[in-house]
Amino acid sequence: MAISTYKVFLMHKASSEGTYTKLIDIKEFPDLGGEPEMLETTTLSDNMQTYIAGIQSMDGLSFSANYDMTEYQKLKALEGKKESYAVWFGGTESSGTVTPDGSNGKFAFDGELSVYPVGGGVNEVVGMNITIAPSSPIKFSAT
Repeated sequence: MAISTYKVFLMHKASSEGTYTKLIDIKEFPDLGGEPEMLETTTLSDNMQTYIAGIQSMDGLSFSANYDMTEYQKLKALEGKKESYAVWFGGTESSGTVTPDGSNGKFAFDGELSVYPVGGGVNEVVGMNITIAPSSPIKFSAT
């Protein structure tokens, strides 16, 4: 079964807090993993190259969002701090409001956030980019 990107949330948990809360409404989210480095194991007896999987590579996690000054200031206050973040798939809808619940999976990690407004052109919505430098592996949870 496939799922839609509708009801995907960027979540945040401050080191002093015990629960995740929605950080900001996002428009895009990155790959939540990466390919492992390939470590060559070829010997002179092999007629083709052989490999084993090495360490999984990962870039900074970039999210896009609509620019809002209040939200921007909230995100700026998180810069330079190692915090807990997660991407949750799934939420419950009631009276037109969607509440994140992670019912289709939760991907949690620690990292440092940075944010900046992105360029724009004529007749476009002003956006911002949120990048989180992961400092821990991404852990999947089904609950």
